[in-house]
Amino acid sequence: MKSLRVANPLFTEHSANTIINYKCKAANLRQYCSRFKRKSVVIRSANIKGWCRDCEAPIPAAPQCEACGSYRRIAHPEAAVLSIAHIDCDAFFCSVEKRDNPDLADKPVIVGGGRRGVVAAACYNARVYGVRSAMPMFKALKLCPDAVVIRGNHGAYSYEGRRIKNMMLDLTPLVEPLSIDEAFLDMTGTERLHGAPPALMLMRFQKRVLKEVGVTVSIGLSYNKFLAKTASDLDKPHGFAMLGRADAQDFLADKPVGFIFGVGPSFARTLAKSGIETIKDVRMKTDREMMTLFGESGLRLARLARAEDSRPVKTQRERKSVSAETTFNDDIRDKDPLLDKLWFVSQKTADHAKAKDIAGRVVTLKLKTSDFKTVTRRKTLEQPTQLADIIFKTCEQMLLREPGDKAYRLIGAGLSGLSAPTGDSGDLLDPGAMARAKAERASDKARDKFGKNAVMKGRELKMKSRGMKGAPAAPTHKDAARKSSRSAGMRSIGMKGASAAPEGQKSRGMLKPKTISTPRKRGE
Repeated sequence: MKSLRVANPLFTEHSANTIINYKCKAANLRQYCSRFKRKSVVIRSANIKGWCRDCEAPIPAAPQCEACGSYRRIAHPEAAVLSIAHIDCDAFFCSVEKRDNPDLADKPVIVGGGRRGVVAAACYNARVYGVRSAMPMFKALKLCPDAVVIRGNHGAYSYEGRRIKNMMLDLTPLVEPLSIDEAFLDMTGTERLHGAPPALMLMRFQKRVLKEVGVTVSIGLSYNKFLAKTASDLDKPHGFAMLGRADAQDFLADKPVGFIFGVGPSFARTLAKSGIETIKDVRMKTDREMMTLFGESGLRLARLARAEDSRPVKTQRERKSVSAETTFNDDIRDKDPLLDKLWFVSQKTADHAKAKDIAGRVVTLKLKTSDFKTVTRRKTLEQPTQLADIIFKTCEQMLLREPGDKAYRLIGAGLSGLSAPTGDSGDLLDPGAMARAKAERASDKARDKFGKNAVMKGRELKMKSRGMKGAPAAPTHKDAARKSSRSAGMRSIGMKGASAAPEGQKSRGMLKPKTISTPRKRGE
């Protein structure tokens, strides 16, 4: 059916006569225009309670759109003035997989690691069975044995996440990413730029993401970050919910304290011992009492219980830590194999820190026992570091102090207390520390130039020979390209040890000429 564009009003806090365009279906155009007498009309902003999600017509009061007959709408008494949004992609990893493979559309899909890994994402079909993110994979498959498990393509997820973020930046420069698939937006003052209030622009954004990316997003809109985040969870998937100043406190009153983000089961039990089970119970206490009883967490909870949140939307979030961890295919009890795994995660953590040009003073060792109990140990250094050697040596000391009769399923290493790098420093108790630091920096340069497997420690070679997870993998396409280019350069100057070209091998009658996995470019 043909769509027409006609002028109609949208009213904001700045103007009672703002007129913008919206689409209206031709079949309902005559009925709509006869009601308002002309295509351009003026309605008091107080009467605008929302908009039709299909044709974007303003809906003063009625639940049904008078322009197109749709019942799909966004509506709230404060819809024209709310400007802090939280956008969350719905089951993002799974949504991308289903978009790329329509055969998965109606199936429960889990994106995650192997049989010993955890669930990275679960679609809504799988969540019906109780599957949740961060759940051990074996437990998820026990709940939903027919689930389709996909290892995932994080490159594709990152690419689509960047596309969606760029669409957010079209709305406002004040975008605070929380993860690859969610962010806060501050759209205060953008009405004059877009000619429409934030609620309407976010509704259009929601349609654009579905059309161009092929995934759905849920949106929460309010006057602060806490309520926007709360609202985005109320109408999933592909939902749009709003919380205003007039209804926020009543909405929160009867909710359990665990409804507030950051109040976990342990804190909730502690609150219950003091007779605090609902948000209304929190409001019965003064800020001083909550601070005395529960410290900073209590004061934060008291303010959020009153729907108070003064945090601004920040375009750059301050990183608090860098870390890496690995889950074993089988539980490990012996310390030697554990140390091999520890070196692998220490090097990954160091690589992350170097790539981001940061260092940390606090080194963390994370272990998870065979019965899923998490053990965390920390040590504060005198100087911040980003070296794998120091991270490994520090974690090694903490690991060797752990009881030898326990079996572990996971190990991790991390850095916190981050700051800018201050240079490598020696250790009076370890005369070889500076020499190892220089060797590591030299190794980093070689790996950057020739590929990550250009330089390996003896421990890594031992892991590779045993086929352990975490051992250096076969060269990637990027590494292969570097190696190919390097070999070509050696051949061009006649260096000994340079491999012959496949054509040369074949011309000399060699059997099974060597081939490369990537096409050779001219000049290589």
